[in-house]
Amino acid sequence: MLRIAVQAKGRLYDETMNFLEESDIKLSVAKRTLLVQSTNFPLEVLFLRDDDIPQTVATGVADIGIVGENEYVERAEDAEIVKRLGFSKCRLSLAIPKNEVYEGLEWFEGKKIATSYPGILRNFLREKGVQADIHVITGSVEVSPGIGLADAIFDIVSSGSTLVSNRLKEVEVVLKSEALLIGNRHLSEEKQEILKELLFRMDAVRTAEDKKYVLMNAPSDKLDDIVAVLPGMKSPTVMPLAQKGWCSVHTVLDEKCFWEIIGKLKALGAEGILVLPIEKMIP
Repeated sequence: MLRIAVQAKGRLYDETMNFLEESDIKLSVAKRTLLVQSTNFPLEVLFLRDDDIPQTVATGVADIGIVGENEYVERAEDAEIVKRLGFSKCRLSLAIPKNEVYEGLEWFEGKKIATSYPGILRNFLREKGVQADIHVITGSVEVSPGIGLADAIFDIVSSGSTLVSNRLKEVEVVLKSEALLIGNRHLSEEKQEILKELLFRMDAVRTAEDKKYVLMNAPSDKLDDIVAVLPGMKSPTVMPLAQKGWCSVHTVLDEKCFWEIIGKLKALGAEGILVLPIEKMIP
C-alpha cells in the first residue's frame, strides 16, 4: 500500500482530486476524513495542510505527496521531486503600492516586506545583496501595505486580481510554481512498483491534455498534401471509403495549433471533419 499526502482543501485539493480521478483512482471522500483508501488501487490518501506535506513525506509518514512548488521550496525538506504535474500554476512575487515609482530592487533596501514565505524571500534578497526587514504573517498578506503594517509584500500571484483590488502592483517574479509529486527517498521495492504504475496512469492523463482526436474524409488525390500538414504523433491512420476516390484519415492534433491545421485541411478538400476529446493516451 502506497500512502499519498494531499492538501485537505483549496484549489490544489480540487485539482489533485480531479487528477487522481482521471487516473482512475477511485476514492470515497467524506467530510472530516483524514485517511481514505482507494477501492481499486493500492493507494491511501492522507489529507493535510499544504505546509505539512513536505515534512510528512520526508519523514516517511507518507510515501509521496502532491504539493505546490512554493511550499516545497520554502520548507526545504529532504524529499525528492518525482514529477512536475503541470497544474495549479502560480508565482511568488514582490509587489508594492500602485502609486510607487519602481526602478529596480534597490527600492526594497531598508523596507519592511510582509510574507508567508520568509525562507524563499530571505535567500532571494541575500543573493541580490538587498537588506530589508522581513515581517512574517499568515493570512491576508496583501492588506499589509494598506494598513501600514509593511511597505511591500511577497506572496503568491495567480491572476493578479487580488493585487489590483488592494492597489498593489507586481514588480519582481521570484519563483514560478506548479504542483509537484514529491517522494520519500527510501521507498521499499514494493512501494516503488506501485508508484511506477501510478506514474504510468498519470502520464497517460497528462499526455492526453490539450489533444483532440480528428477524423475526416479526404480526396485520395490530395492525401499526400493532407498528411504533410498533419503534425500528429506518428503517421495518421488512412482507410479507404466505399465512395471511390475518397478515404478516411484519423489523427491526433494539439489544441494550440488546431484551428490553423483545420483551415489548411479544408483548403485541401477535407470534408466531414469530426473532432473528439481524448481521455487518456498511453505513451
